[in-house]
Amino acid sequence: MKQKENLGYVLFLSIVAALGGFLFGYDTAVISGTIKSVTAQFQMDEIRSGWYVGCALLGSIGGVLVAGKLSDLFGRKLVLFISAVMFSASGIGCMLSPNEYQLIVYRLIGGFGIGAASVISPLYISEISIARYRGRLVSLYQLAITVGFLGAYLVNYVLLNNSLAMKAHGALSCNWINTIFASEVWRSMLGAEAIPALLFFLVIFFIPESPRWLFVKNKIPRSRTILNRIYGEDEAENQISEIQTTLQKEEKSDWKMLFKGGFRVALIIGVCLAILGQFMGVNAVLYYGPGIFEKTGLSEGDSLFYQVFVGLVNVLATVVAIMVIDKIGRKKLVYYGVSGMLVSLILIASYFTLNKVETIIPPITLLILILFYIFCCAISICVVIWVLLSEMYPVKVRGAAMSMAGFSLWIGTFLIGQLTPLLMSALSPAGLFLLFALMCLPYLWITWKLVPETTGKSLEEIERMWQK
Repeated sequence: MKQKENLGYVLFLSIVAALGGFLFGYDTAVISGTIKSVTAQFQMDEIRSGWYVGCALLGSIGGVLVAGKLSDLFGRKLVLFISAVMFSASGIGCMLSPNEYQLIVYRLIGGFGIGAASVISPLYISEISIARYRGRLVSLYQLAITVGFLGAYLVNYVLLNNSLAMKAHGALSCNWINTIFASEVWRSMLGAEAIPALLFFLVIFFIPESPRWLFVKNKIPRSRTILNRIYGEDEAENQISEIQTTLQKEEKSDWKMLFKGGFRVALIIGVCLAILGQFMGVNAVLYYGPGIFEKTGLSEGDSLFYQVFVGLVNVLATVVAIMVIDKIGRKKLVYYGVSGMLVSLILIASYFTLNKVETIIPPITLLILILFYIFCCAISICVVIWVLLSEMYPVKVRGAAMSMAGFSLWIGTFLIGQLTPLLMSALSPAGLFLLFALMCLPYLWITWKLVPETTGKSLEEIERMWQK
């Protein structure tokens, strides 16, 4: 009797790997609640304050650059383990830092964990997934990122209120508790990351190495054992046969193979989509949303309240994407989502143009338009990019290829983070959103002309498509 696939086991492995995405989201978003107090405590000027916020990005770029190569040499599981250690050290170190220099060092360490997780978590999920569920399972990583964002906002809110209550009742007898949770509450905000990070560290011990990586390293018995548990013995043998056939057609493992034939095309496509995706504005809205809302005349409190809705829609739309990505397909999701982004960005630009002289359209209209934009973005490019990058490269150098594409994504993130305030000032909000709209056009063209549909295909089938 044919054995059934063990979807529950695959789901467990995917959730464990996706915890790296949650920590990615939390580490990125938690900083927003600490900037004011950290800047005041260490008397930072604008440059030092900006470095405090942006230094994790430098660590992320470093993590992206080395994680893929490390994973190709020593395995996906080891790099996940390293990223968990980095996240844990960052949370605890930031909480206990006596000065801004140590704080920066631990932020850099946390950034390294972010970069490593952004490459290896979706890669690992892709390599242990059953083909027809792979899109949904890899999308769990993006869902975890959005939940991490929300988690950071909620933790900051709860800890800040707790700090105010503690101050109202007077100092506690235990000085270190008073310091961490009351007088310097930013420490507990940053330190809270250590709790999910330590959980990530522990559960990694209960997951196996990627069976495809084991096969490449000629550890076939271990690979067969894992594949048997995922697929059942009969289908596992089919998977092994398919992996063997594909590997026999590949050249010796060498990063130079990425620059040959179809693999070169795949690499260029991945890099272009990663960079263009950032210049379509999603991170500008997620990072600078309150400032954008304040341009309409809203108060700071109302702007932060509006931003909570942005975070909620981001999570809910990602859930929708997970449900439909393996049914609708990668390319169709991009067509629908990016087309919606294009329309909403033009309408947002029109809103700022009409309100330039005097407020004639209420701010709630802008909120609705931005929520629609976030919805379209979350169900398409935010999810699809991680799925495509995790499945479109040859197994022998998949880690290195993911690093190169991930590096491009982080460079785009850095540029949009640095340029958004300048562009908003130089171009006006209307001009900025028109620029974001313009970037949707090449993204649609590349997806239409150059990206093959990979839904339902095994990783080996996708690899053969590029070889042809």
